[in-house]
Amino acid sequence: MEGSGEHPSPQPPHPGDNRIHEGDFVVLKREDVLKAVQVQRRKKVTFEKQWFYLDNVIGHNYGATFEVTSGGGLQLKKKKEEPTSETKEAGTDNRNIIDDGKSQKLTQDDIKALKDKGIKGEEIVQQLIENSTTFRDKTEFAQDKYIKKKKKKYEAVITILKPSTRILSIMYYAREPGKINHMRYDTLAQMLTLGNIRAGNKMIVMETCSGLVLGAMMERMGGFGSIIQLYPGDGPVRVATACFGFPKSFLSGLYEFPLNKVDSLLNGTFSAEMLYAEPKDSASVEESNGALEEKQASKPDNEDSMAEAPESNHPKQESMEVVPQDPEYKEPKDRGSKKDYIQEKQRRQEEQRKRHLDAAALLSERNADGLIVASRFHPTPLLLSLLDFVAPSRPFVVYCQYKEPLLECYTKLRERGGVINLRLSETWLRNYQVLPDRSHPKLLMSGGGGYLLSGFTVVLDNLRADTSLKSSVSTLESHKTEEPAAKRQKCPESGS
Repeated sequence: MEGSGEHPSPQPPHPGDNRIHEGDFVVLKREDVLKAVQVQRRKKVTFEKQWFYLDNVIGHNYGATFEVTSGGGLQLKKKKEEPTSETKEAGTDNRNIIDDGKSQKLTQDDIKALKDKGIKGEEIVQQLIENSTTFRDKTEFAQDKYIKKKKKKYEAVITILKPSTRILSIMYYAREPGKINHMRYDTLAQMLTLGNIRAGNKMIVMETCSGLVLGAMMERMGGFGSIIQLYPGDGPVRVATACFGFPKSFLSGLYEFPLNKVDSLLNGTFSAEMLYAEPKDSASVEESNGALEEKQASKPDNEDSMAEAPESNHPKQESMEVVPQDPEYKEPKDRGSKKDYIQEKQRRQEEQRKRHLDAAALLSERNADGLIVASRFHPTPLLLSLLDFVAPSRPFVVYCQYKEPLLECYTKLRERGGVINLRLSETWLRNYQVLPDRSHPKLLMSGGGGYLLSGFTVVLDNLRADTSLKSSVSTLESHKTEEPAAKRQKCPESGS
C-alpha cells in the first residue's frame, strides 16, 4: 500500500492521524462537486450518478485519489507525468474547424461497448482523441479544454478529503445553500474572526444553519472552552456538526439550552421542573408508537448523506447522539427488547436534562466571552435578549441573509446603548482562474453572501437606560449651559 509508506510508524486513530478509518466522515470530491459521507464497509455510496463502495479507502491517507472500477470498487490512482509541450501537435487557430458533429469517428454505441468491456475512462478518452479528425488542428488551449471536458464525462476519479470548515461550507453553499441560510464561506470566516473565537472561550451561539456555525466554532476552539447552543423547537440540529467527525472529548464542553426558556432565565423564574415537564411525554409516545421507533432507527443511515432530511424533522434530541463516534446507539434496538430501548431512551433524556441545567448555570453567570447569532429568525429580539448573558468588552456577531433586519437591529442597539463599534458589513467575493496566459476573473460569481452586524459590549449606563431620569439629566444640562456667574457680576460693576 503506497499510502502506508509515508508513515513508517502506524498511529492510532486519533485526530492527529492522517489516515482514513472505518466510521470516519470524509468528503468526496469529483471536479468541483463535494459530498460528505461516512466510511462504512459494504455500504453503497451514490455520487455523481455513480455508485461504489468505500472499503478500499480504509487505511489510505486523506487526499488520496481513487478511480471507480467495475463492480463498484475503488482503485488507487497513481500520478502520471503530464506529456511535455514539445510532444504535442497543435494548430495555430481554430478558424478552419467546423463543428458539424462528424469529426468524431466513435459513435455512442462504440463508447458504450468500451464501457461494457470494463475499459477505464482514461483509455476511452485516449481513443476519443485518436478518433477525432479535428483534434490536432485545434490550438493547445482548445486541446486542453477538450481533454478536460472528456475526462469529466468518462473518468470516474474520486478524491477523499478530510472535513474542515472551509470544505464543508463550500459544499453546503454549492449544494444546499438554503440549509445554511445562504451563508457564504468567506462570510463564515468573517464571523469567526469578528467573534474572536479561540481556545478557552465561553461562547454562546444561536444558529439554524444545520450546525455548520457550531462545528466551525468547535474546530477553532479545539476542544478547549465551552459552547452553549440555544436552539428552537424540540432539539438542536447538528447534521453538519456530525460531518466534522469530532472526538468525544470535543463534546464535553458543548451544552444546549432551549430558546423558549431564555426569558424565564432572564427573569429569574427558571427552575429544573420546567425541563422535566416536556420530555416525560416523549417516553410515552415511544412506548405507544412503534412507527416512530422505525423512523428513528432509519435516521443514523441518513445522517451520512449530505443533510437530506429537512430541518424541521422529528425530535432532534437524537441528532447529536446519533454520530459515528457513538456506534452503540443502535445496540438497544438491534439486540434488546422494546423495554430496554425505552430505558435507554429515558437514561439519555436524564443526561440531557442534566446538561440543560449545566447550561442554565453557565448562562446565569452572565460572563460569556462572545455571542454568535446566525438564524432564520428576526435578529433584533434575539440579540437584545442574549446580550444580557455576555460580559462587558466582549464581541458579538449577527448574521442575516438580508440587510433590512440588521438595519433595524442596528437602530435598536443604538437606542438601547451598552454597545460600541457597531458595524454593518458585507463581503464581496470574486473567484479567479489562474492558468498560464489565461488568468482572469471567472465569468460567474456570487451575488451575495449575507450581511454581518458586529460590535462590542460595554457596561450599560444606568442613567441612559432609565428613561425616567432623562428629563432630570436634560434639566441639569440646561443649567450648565447658562451664563457663568462671573459674567453676570460684571454688569453691575461697570454701572457703578
